[in-house]
Amino acid sequence: MAQTKYIFVTGGVTSSLGKGIIAASLAKLLQARGYKVTIQKLDPYINVDPGTLNPYEHGECYVTDDGAETDLDLGHYERFLNVKTSQANNVTTGRIYQSVINKERKGEFLGKTVQVVPHITNEIKERIQILGNGGEYDIVITEIGGTVGDIESLPYIESVRQLMWELGDNNAIVIHLTLVPYLSAAGELKTKPTQHSVKTLMESGIKADILVCRTEHELSDDLRQKLALFCNVKREAVIQSIDASTIYDVPTLMYEEGLDRVALQKLALPDDNRPDLTNWNQFLKRHKNPKNKVTIGLIGKYVELQDSYKSILESFIHAGAENEVEVKVQSIHSEYIDDKVLSEKISKLDGILVAPGFGERGIQGKIDTVKCARENNIPFLGVCLGMQMAVIEFARNVLKLEDANSTEMNANTPYPVIDIMEEQKSITQMGGTMRLGAWECKLKEGTLAREIYGNETIFERHRHRYEYNDEFKEQIEAAGLVSSGFNPETGLVEIVELPSHPWFIGVQYHPEYKSTVANPHPLFVAFIQAALKYKMSKTNATLA
Repeated sequence: MAQTKYIFVTGGVTSSLGKGIIAASLAKLLQARGYKVTIQKLDPYINVDPGTLNPYEHGECYVTDDGAETDLDLGHYERFLNVKTSQANNVTTGRIYQSVINKERKGEFLGKTVQVVPHITNEIKERIQILGNGGEYDIVITEIGGTVGDIESLPYIESVRQLMWELGDNNAIVIHLTLVPYLSAAGELKTKPTQHSVKTLMESGIKADILVCRTEHELSDDLRQKLALFCNVKREAVIQSIDASTIYDVPTLMYEEGLDRVALQKLALPDDNRPDLTNWNQFLKRHKNPKNKVTIGLIGKYVELQDSYKSILESFIHAGAENEVEVKVQSIHSEYIDDKVLSEKISKLDGILVAPGFGERGIQGKIDTVKCARENNIPFLGVCLGMQMAVIEFARNVLKLEDANSTEMNANTPYPVIDIMEEQKSITQMGGTMRLGAWECKLKEGTLAREIYGNETIFERHRHRYEYNDEFKEQIEAAGLVSSGFNPETGLVEIVELPSHPWFIGVQYHPEYKSTVANPHPLFVAFIQAALKYKMSKTNATLA
């Protein structure tokens, strides 16, 4: 069996340069050449996972099929590669230290003094190689979070240094992503930040094999030659990563720069097959040449940070391309929704998505938005908390259960139409204890959900503590809000829909986690179709 090869992606100068997109783009190119590739992310924070982090801190928490709460970069990996990730694809410092301390408590280190080197670094190396040891992948790409020189990143950098030596020549390479800033006062690009970043990496015992330079302007041949000379890399290994109009352009740009070819040469792997990007380029063509346009309202309480709803925004791109429609997303903060916002903004939208979230803040705005969508026949999609808001709105305004609520917002509500799951009531620890990962859902025949999915059984990813209260199901269904999907084991209602409305669906799960470039999620595709149909009907009514 051929040895798995490793590519490490590090970053310098500043964060947010796009290591995740570069890693995903390179993986896409290697996959398109016929190699089996996966990507993992090593995060240097001490949280065990991002599950308890506020979205303002770290963007959305992405959930895998096996229930791991992970970094949002894993979403990029899945969307680009159309390959599922797992717990093994995201490692944090918190998880590393937790594991080492647990081993120490069990006496596994035989009374030795436990230290960063070798014990922490050995644990990191073990986690890096888990994906490669099974023989399933030809290449494992490992993205190291943070920037070189950060104190918290040092154990990871040291682990990479040791692994590079242990794996031997041609079995592991380092790609260093850095910034070449443009100083408008001087009117030129500056290489010094990159030189310093590479120097810092070398002080840790690692030589960069490939430089990927983020830039707003084209790198001249002279500048590339200078970077190659001063940073000790080959001229062809200086790769330009210029700002792109969409992240989905990056694989093509990296192919034109030869990133995949250089990486394969350094790993002593064949590079004769051209990557087959036919389907990818067809997606890009549809995305960039839409025939129509719709405006969708994204109603949430973390809208100031777009990364909080990253998977939803990307799902709109996939569904838009599938329908040859440009999806313009209008983010509206649910905390500031009043009658004026409802009449001047929300009622004029082509579709409304009420987003996931936790806690009481901004809840009334979400409920008022659902009412506006329901009464005005605007296509509506409620995701997780958004579905729960649809149930509460219906109970309050149709069933006239005025104080209906979720026990998350009001523990003493007389009508707890949304309640905490029974098995959650005794839980005191918050991390990793929700209903997480892929769960089965059965779809009722003759419903919109069944029509959209085209299957009786689906599996969707969850992340929630509170659920539809079965005690109110009969009453709610009798009034017209149908339960069209349920978990066969627990009986939990997963989907609600309103047959009297042109397109009104709420789902307890997170469909956005499973949408990819190759397989846009059917729920989002159908939602955009409905929004376009609604827009056309409004236009026709105006013309008439």
